Amino acid sequence: MTDDNLPAPHPVAEVDAHRPYITLVVMALSAQGVRAERSWMDPMGPIDATIVLPGSIALVWDEWTGWNIGTYESGRQGERTVLRDKVKLAADAKTAAADVATMAVAELAASFQFACV
Repeated sequence: MTDDNLPAPHPVAEVDAHRPYITLVVMALSAQGVRAERSWMDPMGPIDATIVLPGSIALVWDEWTGWNIGTYESGRQGERTVLRDKVKLAADAKTAAADVATMAVAELAASFQFACV
C-alpha cells in the first residue's frame, strides 16, 4: 500500500493524535478489498476525519459520535465533510479498525450497492 491515500500529519497535535487510528481503518478497508481514494483529519469541536472511497462514498469519524457512511457531497481538510444519505454505523469513536472496516463493507453492499473485489 502506498501512502497517497493515508491521512497526512495534521499541524494541531490534538487532532493529529487520532491519525494513527484513522490510518488503521484505511488499511483495514484495503485488506477487505476497498481502497480509499484519499483521507484527511478535520477541524476540532469535534475532531473528525474523512475517508473517501470509490463511487463518491465517504466514511466520516468524529470523536463524539463515531462513524457515519454516506454519499460524499463536499469537504476537505479544514472544512467539515457533507454526506448525503448518511447512515450511522454501529461503531463508536473507539471501535477497533478491523470492526469498522467490516461494518463499512457490509453497509456499502447493503445501502450503496457497492461490490468489493
